[in-house]
Amino acid sequence: MTDGTSRAFMGRKLDVFPDTFVCFDIETTGLSPGRDDIIEISALKLEDNKITDSFSRLIRINRPLPPFIRSLTGITDDMLRSGDCAESVLADFCDFTAGYIVMGHNVRFDIGFVYDNCLSKLGTFFENDYVDTLSVSRRLLKGLRHHRLDDIVEHFGIEGRTLHRALGDVELTVKCYYKLREQAESAAALK
Repeated sequence: MTDGTSRAFMGRKLDVFPDTFVCFDIETTGLSPGRDDIIEISALKLEDNKITDSFSRLIRINRPLPPFIRSLTGITDDMLRSGDCAESVLADFCDFTAGYIVMGHNVRFDIGFVYDNCLSKLGTFFENDYVDTLSVSRRLLKGLRHHRLDDIVEHFGIEGRTLHRALGDVELTVKCYYKLREQAESAAALK
């Protein structure tokens, strides 16, 4: 496993607004790829701006969830007991995202976990190039005090916030992405 600082084969951050991509999110037991586990991966595949496929899996872990994570996500130890092993989920996720730009909000965090887990559990690199809606928001919404997903959702008046679960966060990120893209296109048209 890497220490999170040496990710030589990680994909590149892109400054583009693609029509075809995979938006994904993970839930974890904490903030450190070296100490914590991925417990859920969810994704939506969009081709020409239309959802064409989805992916959502829970991952079985060998320890109880921290109470804060149970409260934040609504994921329980019982739910994870019926999940799949990390190796299986990661391999399927890599197949799902193969050849696609990936996207997410603060996606470098998610990619770091996936990258380190793919390397340690599968012996492979997660090399997809990526778009980070957090970076896009910071560039376009300079008046916002914070750029958390919930802040952007509130800024654009997007409905549908539920528990902090991976698939729900993916759906909100896609909606925010299209609002951010519209704002970028409007700004470009004014120049």
